[in-house]
Amino acid sequence: MNRGQTFRTDVPILTTADGIRFLSCNAPYRIVTDVPEYRYDDIRPCEIVLDIGANAGAFALRAARLSRKVVAVEPLTFDLLEANIRLNGADIRVIRGALGDGLVTKIRWDSAAATMQTSTLAEIIGMAGGCDFLKCDAEGAEWLIRPRELAGIRRIEMELHLPPIGMPPEPALLEYIGTHYDFSISRVPCHGPAGLFGFLHATCRG
Repeated sequence: MNRGQTFRTDVPILTTADGIRFLSCNAPYRIVTDVPEYRYDDIRPCEIVLDIGANAGAFALRAARLSRKVVAVEPLTFDLLEANIRLNGADIRVIRGALGDGLVTKIRWDSAAATMQTSTLAEIIGMAGGCDFLKCDAEGAEWLIRPRELAGIRRIEMELHLPPIGMPPEPALLEYIGTHYDFSISRVPCHGPAGLFGFLHATCRG
């Protein structure tokens, strides 16, 4: 992908049923405009919402209708993400980066790819100034989250992957979630590619 890519503002605009607008442009990756698989209507106005793997902004733009502080993390599609944020007049901070173990990693989404230093969840939370509501779609990197990094997060909405997309599930992470959260996993997602385990919906018991 050409980092620093810009998008023309005179391209066609797609408007979703709930009124979110997206630039309708050719890109070397899938552009996500709807997120029916995530549950987010309980986001509170004062909460810090962290959207890891923001793509074109489908979740972040909707979260920004509910919260005054939304931070979107995106390693590859950030140019389109930022263009869509401007198009909707939303107040969303963008962090250009990727969730990982802190090492340099090649990140890929369809035909877009970049090699970059990743950041741990704790580091991303530090950059965001906190996290109350976590949405995470990191294409398998969710299994690199260290369990205690979830401490203090009230709600989690997370896409869970299996090989070949990501590594095998991390038992310690699942055990921590099972101990500290009431949760369910939607095992029949709205789209079901190979390697997708399901969607985690978790609320902290504390």
